[in-house]
Amino acid sequence: MKIALVGIGKIAVDQHVPAIAAAPDWDLAATVSRQGTVDGVPAFTDLDAMLKDCPDIRVVSLCLPPVPRFVAAQAAIRAGRHVMLEKPPGATLSECHALESLARAQRVSLFATWHSREAAGVAGAKAWLADKTLRRLSVTWKEDVRRWHPGQDWIWQPGGLGVFDPGINALSIVTEILPDPIHVTSAVLKVPENCQTPIAASVGFYHPQGAEITAELDFLQQGEQIWTIEAETDQGTLVLSGGGARLTINGKETLEDTGFSLTGEYPRLYARMAQVVGDGDIDMDLSPMRHVADAFTLGRRVSVAPFIE
Repeated sequence: MKIALVGIGKIAVDQHVPAIAAAPDWDLAATVSRQGTVDGVPAFTDLDAMLKDCPDIRVVSLCLPPVPRFVAAQAAIRAGRHVMLEKPPGATLSECHALESLARAQRVSLFATWHSREAAGVAGAKAWLADKTLRRLSVTWKEDVRRWHPGQDWIWQPGGLGVFDPGINALSIVTEILPDPIHVTSAVLKVPENCQTPIAASVGFYHPQGAEITAELDFLQQGEQIWTIEAETDQGTLVLSGGGARLTINGKETLEDTGFSLTGEYPRLYARMAQVVGDGDIDMDLSPMRHVADAFTLGRRVSVAPFIE
């Protein structure tokens, strides 16, 4: 299938372009970006022009920041194209619900992607936790924003999510591996004086069986980058590290050779998108985004030092 990639920034260049190039299901037939291009691929600077000039491109993958993504997704869906959304799928839950309703009306497929759910250890963690009694789960998600989001001012603006841009990856894993639904009960959001979104956050959750669930997020981590989820149960302890790439149970690394690789998240997303389109399906799980919205609603804001790039 021919696919167009909209928004040729860091995530598109690092992940989407190689994943599409390696996939047997896809042919990257066009890009849309104000500045970015991909060698050998027809480039547009306007989405409407691409939709008009390329009626044979039936699928559009959107890698734009969250705030402008709704208008682009709406245009593509109204033009009868199937749409794949980079995480988070929108700036607000209302936008996402509106896109799903529009996609159903237009009878096209829509896929809200959560790339961290495709990490190598996630499926095994979900299977192991399915019959265990959870006692405690802690998320520690600490990374250096200057390293991973250099010059991306949008992340500090309304709708940019701040530390929840990576933090939502952790929440996408948690909502995938836990057998019981959870919801936010408290949050502390540390917001730089010159920003609109938090640079660090502490979040507490309700669990129906009374397990203690917490998340610590930090965007100023120096040295080792930490993306870890630890779950203590009645039958031992599970640790997902490396953003879900490694699974350790009761001190033993248990991840077997299942064909997964540390860089395989996006290829699996595109394989799933091919399935969604082939089945005429819609895949719009918004639970990770709902937790972030609840944290912003309940969160106590604490002003901290200005952020300097």
